[in-house]
Parts: sequence; structure tokens; C-alpha cells
Amino acid sequence: MDAHARELKKELDATLDARRELGPEYEAALVDSFVEKVDTQVRRRLAEDRLSAARGPAGPSAMADGNFGERFGFAIVTLVLAIPLSAIGAAHAHLSGLLVTWAGILGVNFVHASKRLRRIGKS
Repeated sequence: MDAHARELKKELDATLDARRELGPEYEAALVDSFVEKVDTQVRRRLAEDRLSAARGPAGPSAMADGNFGERFGFAIVTLVLAIPLSAIGAAHAHLSGLLVTWAGILGVNFVHASKRLRRIGKS
């Protein structure tokens, strides 16, 4: 749980305690107050996200996290396709077919990685 979530949980606990002490006649005012605090937290967090997005990636950690989904998806597709391609290569040309298949798989991954590195270098 991050600091924002802990702060909101603390506010919710305080609001519920106040409701128990003050009774149901103050419930609407307490709920409105809590919703206003949540709204403020959401707006603050959105502003922080927009500010960090406007600054763009900074440093190696941002480059490592950028396009993770694309890289992960490509790796999964490569591994899934490697299984039947390996079987076909080995069935038709034995060890040499398997080696050629994996050379092709490695080549495709190398080209994909080099394109990504060139994109990062231009940024």
C-alpha cells in the first residue's frame, strides 16, 4: 500500500469514527468531507502523473520500463513459435535444421532489440 492509499485509509477510519460519535444526522456532511478529500488526492495524483509524463523518461530505469508490454509480448510470441519451428526443423534436417531454426529465431530477436536500441538512442 503506498503513501496515498495509507493516507486515504486513515481519513476513512477517522470519518467512520466521527460518524459513530456524532450519529447518523451528520453522515451526509461526513461523507461529503471524505469525498472531497478523495477528490483532492485523485487530482494531486493526476497532476503528479501529468508532470512526470511531461518530463518524459529520465535515466536508465525509465528506459528499462518503457514499452515493457511490447518487449514481453514479442518474447512470448517468439517462444511460442519457437516450439513448432524447432520441431519442424529437427524433423526435416535433424540437428542442422534445429540449429538453423534457432539461428533464425535469434536473428529476429536481435533485429527487434537493435531497432528498440536505435529508438532509445534517438530519444
